Amino acid sequence: MKSFRTDSYVFHTTAPAPCPYLPNRLERKVVTELAQGDPVKFHEVLSRSGFRRSHAIAYAPACPGCSACVPVRIAVEHFEESRTFRKLRRANADLAVLPSLARASGEQHRLFLAYQDTRHAGGDMASMEFHEYRAMIEDSPIETLLYEFRDPDERLIAAVLTDVMDDGLSAVYSFYRPDLPKRSLGTFAVLTLVDACRALGLPYLYLGYWIAESRKMAYKSRFRPLEGYGVNGWAPIDLPPEAD
Repeated sequence: MKSFRTDSYVFHTTAPAPCPYLPNRLERKVVTELAQGDPVKFHEVLSRSGFRRSHAIAYAPACPGCSACVPVRIAVEHFEESRTFRKLRRANADLAVLPSLARASGEQHRLFLAYQDTRHAGGDMASMEFHEYRAMIEDSPIETLLYEFRDPDERLIAAVLTDVMDDGLSAVYSFYRPDLPKRSLGTFAVLTLVDACRALGLPYLYLGYWIAESRKMAYKSRFRPLEGYGVNGWAPIDLPPEAD
């Protein structure tokens, strides 16, 4: 692992590993530790430069010869509410959405494992024990919320871990019941965070990385206008028209 230093952070580059999104490619990351109780530099320096957070680590892709991962965010003020999105809101109008400080529970953990077993079977997270799950949810040096989605019988059917930034919200990780496809819970969670940004007066919703060639990330291109971070900073992504 190689290291280098700036005035604010010490960065490390990870060893190459198989890419989880694109075949026959290697991934490499640059990572740095975040100081407890000092979110300002993360907001103003790292997140606005395309970094993401996991636990007390900020990371960004640094893959040799590949720039497929594009940090993306929704410009909330100009967000286009398509007919599909309006139908989805109606389909989930019976759900209660409950934001709270990020605290882990056994109910969440069971839902998380069911989601992993269906969507990411064989991955590292599929066998995550409760103490590991709790660390993922609660180990954060910045303000972090957990939005829970409950059906009319008060059963937990979706959740999204969300960082509160100075210029927006950041969707860290979402998981949901995989047997309710008509609800499109992953997409509905993003719509919920768009609403939360508007209510809080925050201009952006950060969605992590988007890879044009990855089917797993194709849903992100439905949220328009979508901005991506590149060598010239944040700019709108030119996407083909989408049938509504």
